[in-house]
Amino acid sequence: MQRFIQFNDENINSFQLMELIDLAKTLTKSQDMEVEYGPLNYLDIPHQKIIVSHFWDHRKKEEEWLGLTSDIYLRAVGTNRFSDVKAINEYLFRVKKSPIVSFAKQLFMMIEDARIEEEVKKIRPGTKRSFAMRRTIYTRYFRSQLNVHLVKGVSADALLNFLYILLHAQSPIDEWPSIQPEISLAQPFIQQQIQRSFEAKSTQQSAAISYELCSLLEEILPKDMLNEYFHLPEKIMQEWEQLTYDHLKRRDPLINDDQQEEDATGEEEVMEEEFKTWHRESSDKGESFLQFDLDQGTKTNIKGNEAREGDDGDQALGMVQGTSKKAAREDFEGEVNEEARSEEKGGGDPYGKENRYAFAVFENASPVQLNDQQLYDLYKKEVYHLHKKLQKIIEKTLDHKRNQPRGSLAFGRLSKQLIPFFIEEQPKVFYKKDEESPKIDATFTLLLDCSASMQDKMDETKKGLVLFHEVLKSVRVPHEIVGFWEDTDRTSEFSQPNHLKTVISYDQSIWTNASASIMQLKPEEDNRDGFAIRHMTERLVKRNEQNRFLLVFSDGEPAAMDYEQNGIVDTHEAVLNARKQGLEVINVFLSKEEIQESQKEVIQNMYGKYSLFISNIDELPDILFPLLKRLLYKSI
Repeated sequence: MQRFIQFNDENINSFQLMELIDLAKTLTKSQDMEVEYGPLNYLDIPHQKIIVSHFWDHRKKEEEWLGLTSDIYLRAVGTNRFSDVKAINEYLFRVKKSPIVSFAKQLFMMIEDARIEEEVKKIRPGTKRSFAMRRTIYTRYFRSQLNVHLVKGVSADALLNFLYILLHAQSPIDEWPSIQPEISLAQPFIQQQIQRSFEAKSTQQSAAISYELCSLLEEILPKDMLNEYFHLPEKIMQEWEQLTYDHLKRRDPLINDDQQEEDATGEEEVMEEEFKTWHRESSDKGESFLQFDLDQGTKTNIKGNEAREGDDGDQALGMVQGTSKKAAREDFEGEVNEEARSEEKGGGDPYGKENRYAFAVFENASPVQLNDQQLYDLYKKEVYHLHKKLQKIIEKTLDHKRNQPRGSLAFGRLSKQLIPFFIEEQPKVFYKKDEESPKIDATFTLLLDCSASMQDKMDETKKGLVLFHEVLKSVRVPHEIVGFWEDTDRTSEFSQPNHLKTVISYDQSIWTNASASIMQLKPEEDNRDGFAIRHMTERLVKRNEQNRFLLVFSDGEPAAMDYEQNGIVDTHEAVLNARKQGLEVINVFLSKEEIQESQKEVIQNMYGKYSLFISNIDELPDILFPLLKRLLYKSI
């Protein structure tokens, strides 16, 4: 279902997110590294993601950008290169049963972040401005949080707030806040440990300082922290350490413990009995070509980790490649088996990595019913005046071009402009009116979002489609009309069917008698815009017309399974890809109320300046009239 989900009026700036992704990929030197927004900033190694914090939202543009880039610098360079996961896991194990485990983890992250920040600035001095802004804003934020927690009497949170201020203070702080009497007594030791953190050179030292502080504070602090300011992903860190190169070289012990006896030549044992399946190409004994993971058998002296010289039998084995083809019969309708589909695509994510589990279910229009025809005739009558008006304008333009004389010819009718005869050596003073009538060299694809949120806009949108269809049909411009939606009832984590229903096809668009099939489009479920745009792009690029237009009718941002946050970026990438291939992509944004600036910004992030905003859906045909006129004029 296509909708705007507002969390504190929050919408994703796709251009900004893509810049952050490029920055992360460059710094980590990994093309698989992704960036996502989240409550707190951390590095997710197994999933190749850097989570940047919503903490920077709703600030000045410069502050927001510098804050987000500081998140990237801190994780892509700092944590990725200078943090020791083994030391982190050891620390997590030691504090796991501590009564202030949340405080212990956040204290460690605060000290470790301060240490790796200095390391990043040494090798990349250009990051200093971002980190300076980060410290200024965080210090101001923790001062306000300290005051709040002092009033509420939340000791653990107040102490961590103050320790951050102490750790990043530009000058010595002599006066400590009255958090708790026991903390005031421990002030010299706490201050000494914070000063030690300035000299920390490794993750182990940061962990040691944090552990010593927590060993004291767990006897003083009555409760653990209520809030989380720094996130230490415990599970991710443990998984990162456990997955090592040795795991790829697994050597499970055998059930039996015997040893193969070698013959005098030192070669492996060969069976002398001849099998009929042997032939002269494979009759010669060779050493082992294939290796298997076994948990039972006999130990041999064959070295599995060393290269082996090839022999004649290798090529025969190498030529045998398994293939799979689509079965003649299927036990289901409209779908393609996931495994066969991935093989046909040849791997990779041809429709975008956010759509790796999405697959197309192509549908055609059903036979036109009487009620559909009656409704179509009604809509056609309502837009008839616009249709005829535009048709006449286009026909007059074509006729004018046909009769427009061609001048400066070597023969034909004598022109009234005879000056060239006297001043030019080879004068061309003739003209002709017999130029062939020009044609509209264009084709259109109208892609309609059939998500559930279109319920109150579908009827008026169909009127707009009827106007387009009737005008394009009258001036003989091939076009197609397709509705798209995702079937949420059959959607799972690894299978996401997306329906593409063609109600007007290219081949029949000009001559069809079944125009009323447009009425078969109706609100369905979710929408995966980027996936649908990529499929329509594949169709349009195969057309021979010079001007190819893709118009997307929608009423909001994409919304589908695992598509909420990255759907905007994926749609923007699909639009860019289409434009790179010579297509013009235009979005028609539909609404029944005043359009908010935040909504406009999201749509423009996906489609750029090629967006038409319609705040009153009832006026859709009248607003589409000048758009269609301009596009057709461009193609004459």
